[in-house]
Amino acid sequence: MHFHDSDDMRYNKQLTKAAPESMKAMMDFHHVVLSETDSSLDLLTKELIAIGVAVTTQCPYCIDAHVKGARKAGADEAQVAAAVMISSLVKAGGSMTHGWMAMKIMNEG
Repeated sequence: MHFHDSDDMRYNKQLTKAAPESMKAMMDFHHVVLSETDSSLDLLTKELIAIGVAVTTQCPYCIDAHVKGARKAGADEAQVAAAVMISSLVKAGGSMTHGWMAMKIMNEG
């Protein structure tokens, strides 16, 4: 997994210049989804879900952004740790159920 440094964000300008409409749509989508008025979930809950997804997808940029967002929304260390562990559980569960598939194929002969 690649871990970013703060210098990587400068490429956002290059991407925005090359695909301005798509990048605007992406940022608009980001703001709508994380807005407090978009759903029945509050911002802290949304940020904790985003941490779990970011850990599962292994996106260091998303981990960075959403842990900071969760902290700003009032998360404590235990809540962030819970999101990480729930993500770990779901990822491990997916591995196990894919293991069922491997056993099924072995039994098919």
